[in-house]
Amino acid sequence: MTYKRLFLDSDVLLDMFLKREPFFFHTQVLLIECIKGNIELRTSSLVIANTIYVLRKQVGIVKAKENLKNLFNSAKVLSFEFDAIESALSSDFTDFEDAIQFYIAQKHHCDAIITRNIKDYTNSTIPVLTAEQFLNTL
Repeated sequence: MTYKRLFLDSDVLLDMFLKREPFFFHTQVLLIECIKGNIELRTSSLVIANTIYVLRKQVGIVKAKENLKNLFNSAKVLSFEFDAIESALSSDFTDFEDAIQFYIAQKHHCDAIITRNIKDYTNSTIPVLTAEQFLNTL
């Protein structure tokens, strides 16, 4: 299957910004593939809020904001609306936040969710892959 529109979860963005090994390399390749026009990167406003919360503690608020502004050149930020909350509340997902991410990704026709937290997406009808697994499909 060809995956064009990828939804990035918080842990993937944190791997990218904090250069967490051994995952950083794979996130860099995702960005390169996006810049080349081979894939579209998407995330949600909820992921952005969660990411900046963690980043500001690690690198400071100025650097955190700078990182996210740079991301906006490559990734599209999807809105976090009530329908995602409503669906998540009615779902069988064990992790509420991941349920919200799934419903946002589904609403915006994402082809895959990229995360390191695959176990919390067991009820997903969208393929869920790590960055490394996705890159192995190219």
